Amino acid sequence: MRILHTMLRVGDLERSIAFYTEVLGMRLLRRQDYPEGRFTLAFVGYQDEAAGAVLELTHNWDTAAYELGTAYGHIALAVPDAAGACEQIRARGGKVVREAGPMKHGSTVIAFVEDPDGYKVELIERD
Repeated sequence: MRILHTMLRVGDLERSIAFYTEVLGMRLLRRQDYPEGRFTLAFVGYQDEAAGAVLELTHNWDTAAYELGTAYGHIALAVPDAAGACEQIRARGGKVVREAGPMKHGSTVIAFVEDPDGYKVELIERD
């Protein structure tokens, strides 16, 4: 068994695809409209779905925004240089909500950015 994808409901699909592809550097892997159900699914990731987990962006055509709730935490991405990644993300129009630095009570360097719907994305510095 393996994790296939994580689904996020998004209010503006084009804005979300632009964030994950242009700001975070993922690729749009596939996209499908479901007119009878009035929704679209778009899958984004760094590798093909057969090779690793991806994100499923679900856009329900009649819903412009969602409450994020308190149970959801964040998506985590490995980066070689968290501070450098923050600079690149900011330069591409992304929102950095926690600058790179050691995590509380530890030494791992992390940072957080926020996608257009308010979902947090953690950047974890790894070689």
